[in-house]
Amino acid sequence: MFFVKTLEHRIDLHPSFFSASAPDFIREKLYQDVEGTNTGTFMIIAVLQIDDISEPKIAPGTGFAQYNVGYRAMVWRPFRGEVVDGKVTNVVNNGFFADVGGLAVFVSKTMLPPTMKHNAEGSTPSWSEADGMIIEKDSQVRLRIKGIRGELGQMYAIGSIREDYLGYLNL
Repeated sequence: MFFVKTLEHRIDLHPSFFSASAPDFIREKLYQDVEGTNTGTFMIIAVLQIDDISEPKIAPGTGFAQYNVGYRAMVWRPFRGEVVDGKVTNVVNNGFFADVGGLAVFVSKTMLPPTMKHNAEGSTPSWSEADGMIIEKDSQVRLRIKGIRGELGQMYAIGSIREDYLGYLNL
């Protein structure tokens, strides 16, 4: 789910950037540092507004100026039970892995419909059903998140396609 969240980030500015255009360098560095990053509990999609740039404090021994920047950002935080679309990155005999933005999701063979069978023959392994639905690498799938685990800079999840309206997407 998407949220607007107020966050803070510290930026160290090299003395060569001390000038009237320092606030522009700070803004640019903020965008470079935080947009697209994964905190382990949410992913920062975009900086919407910079609320406050503090007065600089000189870091002892380095000469760098430290600025605390308050900003509002659009973030994405996945929840248990949420239905998301993803792209299959790897198919193995125990299930498949899908990428949902910055979230790596594993769908176990126990979370697949019982009619799906693993097919390791041919150039790419796949999961297929008799009605022609084939899940292979680079397929688009719709899945439900069953569990989430976050680490510093990474998020992992377990997913399921064993419900109505979930599975292969024919886009």
